[in-house]
Amino acid sequence: MPTLRPPPGDIVLRGVTLGYDRHPAVHHLDGTVAGGALLALVGPNGAGKSTLLKGIVGEIACLDGSIARPGRADTIAYLPQAAEIDRSFPLSVLDLAAMGLWRRFGPWRSLRRHRPDLLAALSAVGLDGFADRPIGTLSGGQFQRALFARLILQEASVILLDEPFSGVDGRTTQDLLALIRTWHGQGRTIVAALHDLGQVTAHFPTTLLLAREPVAWGPTASVLTPRNLARAQSLSEAWDEGAAICARDDHHGHGPLPPGAAGDGHSHGPSHGDGHGLHRHDHGHDHGHDHGHDHGHAA
Repeated sequence: MPTLRPPPGDIVLRGVTLGYDRHPAVHHLDGTVAGGALLALVGPNGAGKSTLLKGIVGEIACLDGSIARPGRADTIAYLPQAAEIDRSFPLSVLDLAAMGLWRRFGPWRSLRRHRPDLLAALSAVGLDGFADRPIGTLSGGQFQRALFARLILQEASVILLDEPFSGVDGRTTQDLLALIRTWHGQGRTIVAALHDLGQVTAHFPTTLLLAREPVAWGPTASVLTPRNLARAQSLSEAWDEGAAICARDDHHGHGPLPPGAAGDGHSHGPSHGDGHGLHRHDHGHDHGHDHGHDHGHAA
């Protein structure tokens, strides 16, 4: 497949399949994350949200298709789930935030000249006076604030967040959402994997609903319909974790998924996943249309 040259800031996904040991976790994903987008990534547990973020940042390679990323490697900042971060390492809060400077200045430079910037980043996330505290003494919310201070110092134009509000208090969530809105206002691209659909509806204008394959992608109100959410749950439950990569049909690889369009409905057999679903807290009616066709291998 030829190398894509996206417009500045765009992330282009063309026939993307991602997975582990040749078993797909996300497959046949086409679309463009436009520069400056504020995009929520939602789906049932095990839907491939974390895998997709790791693919975009380049932590895992595509099994099929391609991802065209904007600019240099330091254009993208990535915050994994808190559970993936070792908090037992003997670092101070200042040292943790300073990791955001490594790509620009290297890990061996003296922090003395950058101390004002570091303290300003900690202040921006509400951690005045925390610079010398060991990270192991922080609460979950305080630790997440310190990680956001690290993101501030990376000065990336694309920011990927994997469940950034999981396990943190409501005040911290609101403060970090305000920071995300500030980044968006600066023209940065934000992609966040989230499970709280209320947060998505209130703060994210566009959404990609994923269930190992795209279900819908477009304006949030047209994506988070009861019909689409039910389809995502059904596809997730029908997924075979051991399935091999399937061939693309005529749809795949021929341009981005139209905003708000449903996916192709490939299924890979009975799932042994956790089966946790998505929940919304309203009783709206779905007036959209589901154009997916299930021609996979579900039992």
